[in-house]
Amino acid sequence: MDALKKLVSQTAIYGLSSVLGRFLNYLLVPLYTYSFLPAEYGVVAEFYAYMGFLSVVLVFGLETGYFRFRTDRTQDRVFSTVLRTLFFSNSLFLLVVWLAREPIARWLEYPDQVDYVLWVAGIVALDAIGAAAFARLRAAHRALRFAWIKLAEIGINIGLNLFFLLLCRPAFQEDPQSFLGSLWNPQIGVGYVFLANLAASAGKLLLLAPELRAIGAGFDGVLFRRLIRYSAPMVLIGLAGIVNEMLDRAALKYLLPYDLETNLAQLGIYSACYKLSILMTLFIQAFRYAGEPFFFAQATQPNARQTYALVLHWFVIFCLGIFLLVSLYLEIFQYFVGAAYREGLEIVPLLLIANLLLGVYVNLSIWYKLSDRTGLGAGVALAGSVVTVLALFGLVPRYGYLGAAWAHLLCYSFMVLVSYGLGRRYYPVPYRLKPLFGYLSLALLLVYLGRGPLIDAGLPWWLAATLCFAVYLGIVYAFDGRKLRALGQPA
Repeated sequence: MDALKKLVSQTAIYGLSSVLGRFLNYLLVPLYTYSFLPAEYGVVAEFYAYMGFLSVVLVFGLETGYFRFRTDRTQDRVFSTVLRTLFFSNSLFLLVVWLAREPIARWLEYPDQVDYVLWVAGIVALDAIGAAAFARLRAAHRALRFAWIKLAEIGINIGLNLFFLLLCRPAFQEDPQSFLGSLWNPQIGVGYVFLANLAASAGKLLLLAPELRAIGAGFDGVLFRRLIRYSAPMVLIGLAGIVNEMLDRAALKYLLPYDLETNLAQLGIYSACYKLSILMTLFIQAFRYAGEPFFFAQATQPNARQTYALVLHWFVIFCLGIFLLVSLYLEIFQYFVGAAYREGLEIVPLLLIANLLLGVYVNLSIWYKLSDRTGLGAGVALAGSVVTVLALFGLVPRYGYLGAAWAHLLCYSFMVLVSYGLGRRYYPVPYRLKPLFGYLSLALLLVYLGRGPLIDAGLPWWLAATLCFAVYLGIVYAFDGRKLRALGQPA
């Protein structure tokens, strides 16, 4: 329980930057969906999907490699080797993109927006270098510094978006010759979203300068080869994860059976409604930041496997609470997006469950990280990406973006089952499956009742939702209240 309390406290601090900070960042979604047409927002969603793929490739899995090989004696040397590798590779990437910017823009069907390509490349390169510095903070358990730098980055991004969209654009519409109006170029349009992000990424690196100075510790060629051997499968795992998470938004423009403008509009609707799974996504992100170093540090403890089982148990309980909160109160959460986007609300419960399963997979993935079988873990992730691709090609042309939501659910269900089976062989953990399936079944039943039969019986939607949510909390307290009280007691 003491170890679990430490994980909870670390997750809470990382959550300050990830949940609170990213929530503030996600508040840009209403700004975008109330400011841009669905087809315009579809452009933003498409480029951010590409950024997801590039962010995995350009970090090379070296974050996890750094956690694996660092010790108190060698941490500076390991970090410097990682950082020099990222500086060189990302500089080379920027040079290649700059030389090929026009062919890339034509290939993406944005021949008049070459600058978008350059700005997006700059963002992912700066973020890849920043990822190494953030890994150093995480390894040193400097969660507070991690949190405030993340919040500062998000603040810069939000501030510039508000400046461009709420000040400069209206000023241009009123008087193009005014000072603020002159800062708005209609030809850039949604590109101001990328400009704001680029400035925020640059500001983040300035704040991380103290960590980046450790690059002077030198480069270790032998260590570099060990890092690459360990981390290369993590790139495949990360790419497979991005395929599973973001290929839908990169591919919808090409898979939907309509004209380009309509496809972009459908992509915009899907992407906006996807954001309604924000609470689940942000909690999983905060858990990942705290969980990875925690799992490695806990591995040497005699009761480590029991701790991992307890972590998954409470993880699922908490995530199912998020699923119920959003699904039952969707009539409130729908105002997070503009009216033109709300036709896609039916996909939200599916995406919430899919993301919950992704979080379960994150928990289960300790078997290949702790047993050094990252190659086999990459195989699981790649198999999941095959499921995603087949599901997208099979379902999207027929069912539209609803098929994309089902592709997420099918993929993560498959990965959880396979990872659990392999984990039992290579790193057995005594997970308590019956309570987990029981809570999942209960949550699905309560959403069905709260959005259907109880309302049909004459209850107001808010009363039906509140009753169902209260039932869930009551049952959790009845079966796990004693453990919950123990978790809340001081160590």
